[in-house]
Amino acid sequence: MTDAKGRPIRLFLTAGQTSDYIGARALLPSLPAAWVLLADRGYDAKWFRIGLIGRGITPCIPSRKARKLAIPHDKTLYRQRHRIENMFGRLKDWRRISTRYDRCADIYLSACAFAAVMLFWL
Repeated sequence: MTDAKGRPIRLFLTAGQTSDYIGARALLPSLPAAWVLLADRGYDAKWFRIGLIGRGITPCIPSRKARKLAIPHDKTLYRQRHRIENMFGRLKDWRRISTRYDRCADIYLSACAFAAVMLFWL
């Protein structure tokens, strides 16, 4: 998760084949105060949208193609999602993170957290 400037603020590590819902469910209670949340189609779930609205956050998530009734989103605001992708690109500039040398998930997450701290302040 990033802030409006594209700086990392929350990290959660899931298994490689795990759905985005698992990470969303874990991060939902710890979301910081915000007025909108930008996410890709992988986070399009009714329970997630309801949880965001319950916290006072407007979801800007495009509907999945399989959804029968598409839920509209602000396309102009959604263009700002490139900041999230840029943060992941900068995080993967760190060789240890992009190649994942660590076998233990705890050590890998701590390396990601260290790199995120560096990115936050640079």
